[in-house]
Amino acid sequence: MAWRHAARRPAHASVNTVSSVVHARGLGRRYGRLEALREVDLDLPAGTIVGLLGPSGAGKTTLVRSLALSLRPSSGSLELFGEPVTDRSLPRLRTRIGFMPQQAALYEDLSAIHNVRFFGRGISRRRAMEVLAALGLGERAHDAVRIMSGGMKQRVSLACAMARPAELLLLDEPTAGIDPVLRARFWEEFRSLSDAGACLLVSTHQIDEAVHCDRLLVVRGGGLLADTTPEALLRSGSTRVRLTGANGGEQVRRFPCGDPGLIPWLRSLDEASLARLDIRNETLEDILVRLIREAEDGA
Repeated sequence: MAWRHAARRPAHASVNTVSSVVHARGLGRRYGRLEALREVDLDLPAGTIVGLLGPSGAGKTTLVRSLALSLRPSSGSLELFGEPVTDRSLPRLRTRIGFMPQQAALYEDLSAIHNVRFFGRGISRRRAMEVLAALGLGERAHDAVRIMSGGMKQRVSLACAMARPAELLLLDEPTAGIDPVLRARFWEEFRSLSDAGACLLVSTHQIDEAVHCDRLLVVRGGGLLADTTPEALLRSGSTRVRLTGANGGEQVRRFPCGDPGLIPWLRSLDEASLARLDIRNETLEDILVRLIREAEDGA
């Protein structure tokens, strides 16, 4: 397997002495004939929040699980904290990673606090309570997980991932089923963790959450479609102008984002001949959908 043959580096290498928390080259994963992950190159630095976006089945979960060391890649190389991932380094590297799977893997008969302490590898009761309280579960800490709602189980799962200080946090759709107020609290917590030096990779279907990220990775068909920032992605959008004439006729024109010709063109219009003027900028969701469709059409 790929992990067995990776070149070794000194065991004391750490995130403080290397440029990337994650360094992957040609990372791939196959399930028989299905290529779930295809030639992915990644460099993720400390102190950043990286959003992972893409349609269902694009390879997001496979990538997250590969980086969490719960899934062995079929090809390519992977280094974490400056150290190659090998069979010998696996146990040591896993202690520096926090991982929240897409489906909560909890002990239903145990309380929330017992789950957090178990997955936190024996953290103190005080620390477990702090994490649960930060996620709005302080009053439910001693309730059995089996009587909790799906959203509450999601929060317990996130608390388990955050229980111990981690240099790399891998969160697979952590805000699924969470109300908007709590989602905002989650992202505040994510930002405080990144400000403290952690690298977070957050998979999400909530496109509006992309604005909270420092970088965005867009995947499709197991490959990396784009590696960009929210600002750069918005700049790649366009402005659509729809004119409705007094006679009922319509005209639509598109201008690249920030096109200096838009304002002079609008000023040149004959207001007397217009019944309506609509101006709309592409949203992040519009742009992502367009990128994915263009990639599909070009496939």
